[in-house]
Amino acid sequence: MKLPGPDHPITITPNAKRVRVTADDVVIAETTHALTLKEASYPAVQYVPRQDAHMELLTRTERTTHCPYKGDASYFSIKANGKTLDNAIWTYEEPFPAMTEIAGHLAFYPDKVKIEEVA
Repeated sequence: MKLPGPDHPITITPNAKRVRVTADDVVIAETTHALTLKEASYPAVQYVPRQDAHMELLTRTERTTHCPYKGDASYFSIKANGKTLDNAIWTYEEPFPAMTEIAGHLAFYPDKVKIEEVA
């Protein structure tokens, strides 16, 4: 486990805007409670609370990855309009102590879904 610091900063802040995630024009998640995670030089990621996602459209997969800063990630595929987007979502169900805010949240690959801030 590594701790965020000056050489690898990670910040988590509430997003004041409404965040909508769609796949093939199907709303997968919509929330006013997203968290914006900024890590080092990577693009910002929106983490959406699970209760604001249509979990019935998601299927857990066997894929797992490890981040030395956040912990072990699990993955979900999305089924929308007869199509499956494999491993389009990741989640840290038991993140390391420094990242506990993202527990219970889902993050989406922007090359697989549309993520937008809406009025």
